[in-house]
Amino acid sequence: MGATLINYGRTALAEFLGDRIVYRGLEPYDKTLPSLAELRKEAGLPPGGPPRKNEVDYARVVERLLRACQEQDQPGGRIERLVFIGDTRLLDGTAYENLCRVTGWPGRAFICAEDRAPAAARWSAGEQGQPVMLANRWAALDEFDRECERLDGPIGAGTAVVIDMDKTMLGARGRNAAVIDQCRMQAVEQTVGELLGEGFDARAFRQVYDPLNQPEFHPFTADNQDYLAYICLALGSGLVDFEALVRRVRGGELSSFEAFLEEVERRKDELPGRLAALHNEIRQRVEAGDPTPFKAFRRNEYLLTQARFGCLDDAAPVAEMLAEEIVITQEVRRLALAWRERGALLFALSDKPDEASIPTPELAEQGCLPLHRAETHAIGE
Repeated sequence: MGATLINYGRTALAEFLGDRIVYRGLEPYDKTLPSLAELRKEAGLPPGGPPRKNEVDYARVVERLLRACQEQDQPGGRIERLVFIGDTRLLDGTAYENLCRVTGWPGRAFICAEDRAPAAARWSAGEQGQPVMLANRWAALDEFDRECERLDGPIGAGTAVVIDMDKTMLGARGRNAAVIDQCRMQAVEQTVGELLGEGFDARAFRQVYDPLNQPEFHPFTADNQDYLAYICLALGSGLVDFEALVRRVRGGELSSFEAFLEEVERRKDELPGRLAALHNEIRQRVEAGDPTPFKAFRRNEYLLTQARFGCLDDAAPVAEMLAEEIVITQEVRRLALAWRERGALLFALSDKPDEASIPTPELAEQGCLPLHRAETHAIGE
């Protein structure tokens, strides 16, 4: 990538966000804002689990949160435009376009994933025609800011700036994202290993986890890491044969995680007592619409993730920090601080489960913090 990256010291996302963030459960961490139950009723949403980031109902909830923030900051004031910062064209781009469609606000988005190609940034149009700048350097945010000012006026009062947390503000895609993935992978292995005990084979586990984590199997796993972790646990217990499972999924005989759960339900007497109890717990949560039913896995993910925040000495080489820590993207931080100073409303979205992002009351008493309040190093150009 070529550019020299610099350590800008320790800080937390809360420096510019405060508590204005929702994790996957869509419950605002800032308790002065309306709860999901209130927002669901106000928006006329159906009962069930929280909508996912790529769904229109998710945008309806976020719209109401943004309007509530605006009313707190400037009673009677109006949001006139939207700016969206993210790292994936599909998921973040869809969330951005849904927000534009639901709110009616004109918008501009910046989507970045760093790579080794020559630096490039270009405007593109989403499916609904909303403009998106696609870039392969996070430093191109400065160009995005200048272009927004040239085209629409400065990003400031009257602008809602929505920023993705995962692999955008934290663990920038193409630069530092691998550490986030490592934490999740370690959490899956640790959780399954603790449950299987001496019967756990780490090498055999990876031989089933890695293939099932590919897009080919997303219709079966719903691209849900809780579901995948449970499937791997069932495979590791010997209850299910991996090759037979793959054949049945590819042949269309087994098409969903719910169907897999029901098959395990019919054979749960063959599971050891500890795994049978866990199966009952996960099945009940799935039936209740809980998108993160494997709580032990997600708690381990939280502990392993927060342990990677600011874990190195301040004098450690930047390359080592990028390989070992989860760091804040300085380019995003710098612009977010500038936009807030100009009067823009800032709000963050995270698709990371609440259980993997917010400490339990017991851990909070020990000094553990939600990820947006945990200090780490800010690294960037």
